[in-house]
Amino acid sequence: MIASFGMYDPPWLQPFNDRLWRAIAARLETAPAQLCRNRSLDDIWTDRSLLLAQTCGYPLTTKLGAAVTLVATPTYRADGCEGAWHRSAIIVRSDDRADRLAALRGRVAAINAQDSNTGMNLLRAAIAPIARAQRFFSSVVTTGAHARSVWAVIGHRADCAAIDAITLALLRDRFPRLDQRIRVLGWTAASPGLPMITAHGQDRDALRKALTSVMEDPALAATRNALRLTGMALLDRSAYDVVTRLELEAIDAGYPVLA
Repeated sequence: MIASFGMYDPPWLQPFNDRLWRAIAARLETAPAQLCRNRSLDDIWTDRSLLLAQTCGYPLTTKLGAAVTLVATPTYRADGCEGAWHRSAIIVRSDDRADRLAALRGRVAAINAQDSNTGMNLLRAAIAPIARAQRFFSSVVTTGAHARSVWAVIGHRADCAAIDAITLALLRDRFPRLDQRIRVLGWTAASPGLPMITAHGQDRDALRKALTSVMEDPALAATRNALRLTGMALLDRSAYDVVTRLELEAIDAGYPVLA
């Protein structure tokens, strides 16, 4: 079996994710000793031996389908988060004169991936009403990660990006001067946070029990704090229908592709 916390696992947080995983694994009858970090996230999410991994709401509602089971949705302490729901911050450079989203017309946008809810889908939903069924950005560059999108904006390779609330908070923790380089122009619509999933047929109840236990363990308080974790919400899978609804609303507005 394999497990991954790859969505929020930069090098400086890996020791905390490892500690959290060891605590979870100790509460399960059978579990891998270590988190998987040598395979792509797509490979991990679609592996039939997947025990536990965090994914994105967009793949959950599209390509993953019935192959995976929703286990829980982590909750976080961060601006833009409310319970199990979160938003993306639309950022620009701190000295950018844009004062509203419409001022970004003709600029360059950075996204982490085409199948990202927080980086692409929520940004598309925000732009669709003002795009008037036309191309809005001069170009869209794909960076491969939210952090890289931030650096792309700072480095003038892009003018704006939608960064999920948790990533932005974790980057601010690591780089205290970050807010001298960027500012939040606005926030996207809210959607459920990045879900924990398991392969179809795994024992979801045992996983939920283990996750709930580590969220309540006083010995793991410092670990949870470093990761900004506050708990686990048990949502129905239908809560993620909002991801699809936002996509369909953009399509109906004549803006099916972020461009």
